[in-house]
Amino acid sequence: MREITYLEAVREAMSQEMRQNEDVFILGEDIGVYGGAFGVTRGMIEEFGPERVRNTPISEAAIAGGAVGAALTGMRPILELQFSDFITIAMDQMVNQAAKLRYMNGGIGSVPMVLRTPAGSGTGAAAQHSQSLEAWMAHIPGLKVIQPSTAYDAKGLLKAAIDDDNPVIFYEHKLLYKTKGDVPEEQYSIPIGKADVKRKGTDVTIVATSIMVHKALEAAAELEKEGVDVEIVDPRTLVPLDEETIIESVKKTGRLIVVHEAVKRGGFGGEIASMIAESEAFDYLDAPIKRLGGLSIPIPYNPTLEKAAIPQVPDIIGAVKEIVRYK
Repeated sequence: MREITYLEAVREAMSQEMRQNEDVFILGEDIGVYGGAFGVTRGMIEEFGPERVRNTPISEAAIAGGAVGAALTGMRPILELQFSDFITIAMDQMVNQAAKLRYMNGGIGSVPMVLRTPAGSGTGAAAQHSQSLEAWMAHIPGLKVIQPSTAYDAKGLLKAAIDDDNPVIFYEHKLLYKTKGDVPEEQYSIPIGKADVKRKGTDVTIVATSIMVHKALEAAAELEKEGVDVEIVDPRTLVPLDEETIIESVKKTGRLIVVHEAVKRGGFGGEIASMIAESEAFDYLDAPIKRLGGLSIPIPYNPTLEKAAIPQVPDIIGAVKEIVRYK
């Protein structure tokens, strides 16, 4: 199987869908000739033209509002926000319109739209361009929330998101764009709401999201040298959440660590921890549940401080060693 980057996988998923379905189009700031803030849409305007690769004014509220209106009339828009932080400007359209209109109309009509946006830190983009706000979006009934960690998952989940009749928030971590993986050329779809066990193990379960999946895999490789066998579960989608896969993993290992880049306070890790506490897996726990998340500070510009603000591989190793002491 060929190997391509995460960025190329996202672009390929959109291009294949646009070739297949004329109702699919993309809109956003600088996505045309410039190719988007991170180059994801580069070359697409040459193939599909300015009507289907639509440059917009610098107004996230207008972009989201236009997408909601287009979706209501039967189109399948994909809007790109240059940074996930800017979703705050589009909150009324996403939270009060896109998420609720199908429900408020008794199921008549739908809002099939995808909001794609780069998230996370690590690029020196500072406090207003480096946040991880997925737990905020997951709190809103009516929105689906996806966080792919690999190129393969990104392509398959984006196709599923475009085909879905509900609004989907699709988070792409900036540092994952250049990572590579095996990705089929043909179209394929990964079910929304199905987790993936990235590494099987017996001693402790790590539930990690987005880029933290890669950090957890690196930590697991180091811990294996010391005889600790780590299982890593990637939810891939926060809403809907594959509770069954996580529960079964915790029942097997008896220990749980949840790792995400977002601020720990109010982060999605608390949702996973409480889900386990309320399930039959609670009786299988041999140690307290542990959460790792970002510090409760704005992301610093300084690269050393930026790195210190979120969990790193040594933090994950230390957390695992702490809870495997419990017998």
